[in-house]
Amino acid sequence: MENTRPRRVHLMDELRGVLILGGVLYHLLYDLAVLFPVGIPWMFSPWMDQARNVCTGSLIVISGISCHYARSNLRRGLRTFGWGMLLTVVTGLVIPSQFILFGILHFFGAMMMLYGLLQPLLDRIPTLPGLAGSVALFLLTWPVYSGFVRVLGRVFYLPAFLYDQPLLYPLGFACQGLSSADYYPLMPWGFLFLAGGFFGRYVRDGKLPAFCYRSRLPWLAWLGTRTMAIYLIHQPVIYGILSLIFH
Repeated sequence: MENTRPRRVHLMDELRGVLILGGVLYHLLYDLAVLFPVGIPWMFSPWMDQARNVCTGSLIVISGISCHYARSNLRRGLRTFGWGMLLTVVTGLVIPSQFILFGILHFFGAMMMLYGLLQPLLDRIPTLPGLAGSVALFLLTWPVYSGFVRVLGRVFYLPAFLYDQPLLYPLGFACQGLSSADYYPLMPWGFLFLAGGFFGRYVRDGKLPAFCYRSRLPWLAWLGTRTMAIYLIHQPVIYGILSLIFH
């Protein structure tokens, strides 16, 4: 029987490895700046926010691409969302000031499940229109958190009642009285995930340059295939070590 399994994209694994190492470094600096008496004045500067958005956005695109390699996006999403809910409980009990209501794991879990449910419909959309439309919707909904959308340079303010509904918080309508130390709502980030899903068709079909499918740094690719485990354990380890040093 012919092997129809998509080719492994080693470059994608290596990029994930770089991004998870960047995430570990970022959380180390964040803990030092917020939870411990170490002043890092540039930690919350605009350029740092942009760097974080670029790194997280890259990881979201890769996660969308990875939907073409998953045996079941529904099961993968349920598992990831479950880990997110565990973080909600742990942060609420242990570090209430850093409570995570709808963070990156909740986002990934929700989008994986949505992708699994909508895949028959998404498969009917041609690749280029789907990719272009997803990117356009990402840009359109980028300022939803601030209460408006921008279309061809014109600003359209969204109805205020949308921001009074706690149940709409995961969509990007930041309800007053709710906060999350880690917040990645479905708008705009979900459209970036879908863009990765559409682009993933090219990746799955082996249409990227040949060097993307060659392994160069196996140790980095190894880290990239274990991002979930690293993400779950790195914060408790960092917090524990810093607590021993500063307390």
